Amino acid sequence: MYKGLRITVIVPCLNEEQGIERVLRAMPEFVDETIVVDNNSTDRTSEVAASLGAKVIREEVRGYGRSYKRGFTQATGDLIVTLDGDHSYPVDALSYLIEAFLHLEVDFLNASRFPVRDSRAMSWKHKFGNWVLSFAMSLLFFRWVSDSQSGMWVFRRAVLKHMKLESDGMAFSEEIKIEAIRNPQIRFREISILYSSRLGEKKLNPWRDGMRNLAFLLKKRFRR
Repeated sequence: MYKGLRITVIVPCLNEEQGIERVLRAMPEFVDETIVVDNNSTDRTSEVAASLGAKVIREEVRGYGRSYKRGFTQATGDLIVTLDGDHSYPVDALSYLIEAFLHLEVDFLNASRFPVRDSRAMSWKHKFGNWVLSFAMSLLFFRWVSDSQSGMWVFRRAVLKHMKLESDGMAFSEEIKIEAIRNPQIRFREISILYSSRLGEKKLNPWRDGMRNLAFLLKKRFRR
């Protein structure tokens, strides 16, 4: 527990046997529950995660959002923290993020990767794509968000009942933030983190996923 709050960390994984070992070995002792959602991996992700004490859930249908929604149903913590299994997000910064979350008295804290301090962590294509998507989201939903695509968040599990989360794909990352900023009952803030280069193979297709995410933003904004 952390200051009387039960902490659940959720890590969606697709073929991340290399990264997930680093992530789990660095997990702070105050984390009460670590859930690894194995999104139908073909490598040893599940075995590695289970051997290091994580609760492993298998989600057969591929999809970033699908994995998170599956993980949310199993979470029991007061606060949920999310990470990627590629060791690109700072596991050692969990106490810093939770302290910021409590100090700011918010319900949802987005960990922004900008400014990117490690030049190897993000290509110019990814930086440009993130800027376009973040700007579009901020414009469409009337709230500045510097990193709409970040996959590291801290939020109260109780706010999930106020969210309508539909995306099964990469657009889930922006959707959960939209649901947070749209709801006056959910206090939303951002804080900058140190983002690092990932371990293992890259799975993101910047142009394909970028266009899909942009289309999702428009659909989410203008659908009746």
